Amino acid sequence: MIKQRTLSSSVKLSGIGLHTGTICEIEIFPAKENHWYKFQRTDLEGQPIIDALAMNVSTTKRGTTLVKNGAEVNTVEHLLAALYSHEIDNALIKINGPEVPILDGSAKYFLDALDKVGITEQEADRNYISIDETIPFEITEIEAEFLAVPTLGGEYRITVMVDYKSPVLGTQHASMYKLEDFREEISPCRTFVFLKEVAALAQAGLIKGGDLDNALVLVEREYSQSEIKEILRLVGKPDLDVKVEVGYLNSSKPIFQNEPARHKLLDIVGDLALTGKFIKGHILAARPGHHSNVEFAKKLIEYDKSKKGRLDIDLTKEPLYDINQISKMLPHRYPFLLVDKIMEMDSESIIGVKNITMNEPFFTGHFPDNPVMPGVLQLEAMAQVGGIFALSSVDEPEKYSTYFMKIDKVKFKQKVLPGDTVVFKLKLDSPIRRGLVNMSGVAYVNGKPVSEASMLAQIVKDK
Repeated sequence: MIKQRTLSSSVKLSGIGLHTGTICEIEIFPAKENHWYKFQRTDLEGQPIIDALAMNVSTTKRGTTLVKNGAEVNTVEHLLAALYSHEIDNALIKINGPEVPILDGSAKYFLDALDKVGITEQEADRNYISIDETIPFEITEIEAEFLAVPTLGGEYRITVMVDYKSPVLGTQHASMYKLEDFREEISPCRTFVFLKEVAALAQAGLIKGGDLDNALVLVEREYSQSEIKEILRLVGKPDLDVKVEVGYLNSSKPIFQNEPARHKLLDIVGDLALTGKFIKGHILAARPGHHSNVEFAKKLIEYDKSKKGRLDIDLTKEPLYDINQISKMLPHRYPFLLVDKIMEMDSESIIGVKNITMNEPFFTGHFPDNPVMPGVLQLEAMAQVGGIFALSSVDEPEKYSTYFMKIDKVKFKQKVLPGDTVVFKLKLDSPIRRGLVNMSGVAYVNGKPVSEASMLAQIVKDK
């Protein structure tokens, strides 16, 4: 299992904020296990802390802004992408202003800074959102579409398509096949803006720190000198000498032919870091933006929460005990032997399986034309799995029987039907003493709980 990581020491950077035009200094510190990423506004009273989580996003207008405890931090996505791609799990980012510096508009310089201080491995295991099924998501009004699908080895992959229907940008694609590719293929790619948007953004006060050094400027048509002078006046650069031609403004040439699409991928890495966990899976995104990225991050968080309490096990692998071995341990026989195989067992838990077919004799009367496995038989099957666990603690288990003395905290959550495979997981609630076995069990179908109970059994030697 991969362990969590943090920085070996702190590192400082400073620069201007793209949108606020404020000069800010950040210092990234090591943090304890399970801390994730947090910002701390050191310039505000009480130095409030803001967790870098999707629930704290207040706006996604030309960047991602976090708000909590009366404080905000703007344009966090490039720094978060650098931390995430560097596989840092825990960091405290102290900042003395409202916006993370834009630097050159990419994540490259953040990564360069992180390289200087090195990494320290921690004791705790890394936290993951593991994509085990297809997760679709779309926002139709902005034509944004996402799809998360499993990857064979749990790699984190991203594929992006952007379509601006522009003679300059047109349709572009970008891919990252593993997180290690981010540094060379994605991190140098800068934010971009269309020249036609610059005047409106300047008038709205959204690019006070904008410069030719920190963004690609795309030119879609020919501009008159008077138009150019007005744009330069609005961005506070009236004396700047620029050459405007269709394509990219001045020396603002792309590093890669598809640099805009690669920067969109960079933004996705940073915005999906707001899930608070590393991701195992392939993310496919069409026409993404900060708003849709953050909403998809929330979708992944909900998916991860829904998996809490799930049990995912490979039922195709070789069982620990097959039906013949089980028959030697349990005295039950047809029609009351309700365990088909044991998949796993250790000193504290056991996992067993019952395949439900239409040929089960109880379906004849429970119920005609509406076959449902009786709840009491779910408990009996669970008890038999627990019996195998209990008998495994004694020598010559065939000479012993288990008798259940108490069943408590019983819940039935959904029906069990013909065709279902029920997986029972039981664990010890306390050490076995004087032949008494306290266990808690949950029955699952397709990884989701269907019933649960606590049980007390006694191991008794047969006469």
